[in-house]
Amino acid sequence: MVTQEQRKRQLAREKFLRQQQRRTAARRKTRMRNSVIASVLGVIVVGSLTLYTTDALKGDDKAKASSETSPSPTPSAVKDPCEKAAAGSVKTETWKKEPAVTIDKSAKYTMKLDTTCGAIDIAMKASAAPHTVNSFNFLAGKGYFDHTKCHRLTTNGIYVLQCGDPTGSGSGGPGYTIPDENLKDASLKNNVYPAGTVAMANTSQPNTGGSQFFLVYQDSPLPPSYTPFGTVSESGMAVLKKIVGAGESTGAGDGAPNATVVINKATVSKS
Repeated sequence: MVTQEQRKRQLAREKFLRQQQRRTAARRKTRMRNSVIASVLGVIVVGSLTLYTTDALKGDDKAKASSETSPSPTPSAVKDPCEKAAAGSVKTETWKKEPAVTIDKSAKYTMKLDTTCGAIDIAMKASAAPHTVNSFNFLAGKGYFDHTKCHRLTTNGIYVLQCGDPTGSGSGGPGYTIPDENLKDASLKNNVYPAGTVAMANTSQPNTGGSQFFLVYQDSPLPPSYTPFGTVSESGMAVLKKIVGAGESTGAGDGAPNATVVINKATVSKS
């Protein structure tokens, strides 16, 4: 017998798949139109479809688990709660393969995101997700996340802030992928990622994580397909709530945050 809750999640997943197909078709149509315009103007348009945060995540966030969420405020109605970004430019370097795992799996690692909205500290799960933690240690050491925007906020269906794309478009990545890990984490119960979870975005296919990740600010119904590799500190959750309070740009519950969330500096430290 399928329970009402199971049926709700099944319908949410089906809706996610339909919306993801529509998004894929729309992107294809846009790329075709852009390439035609480029040929007419004699401009070469380069499109990148690497790893976007995940339409996989993107799709699941579209699953309408609740109709009670109020539309986000429009940008014109909201005061940006964040500070001006530090001077600097986004790195564009990519790598052909995943870096060798050099972290100490028995040690404790913390990632600190110094953002324009406040510091977000993340306790990382090195022993449970060594490839993921090692990748963040490598990328942070290269300054890969510095000066990048958190490009996506969802406020309906699932409740996450998504970051880690230097292009700010949802299609960027480091050039390599890492394996899925820790998908049976004890915190993931009944297809719910609890508030405070930090997990990898992917393309909806196995082992396609790159650099994009999401921070869950409220319990979110998602299948266990996204590597959970960290937990946000209490003070970091307060920063997330401030960002969420400003809403997202579309008013539909899924768009760029109205708050200007820029990671001025990302650091990973071992203790």
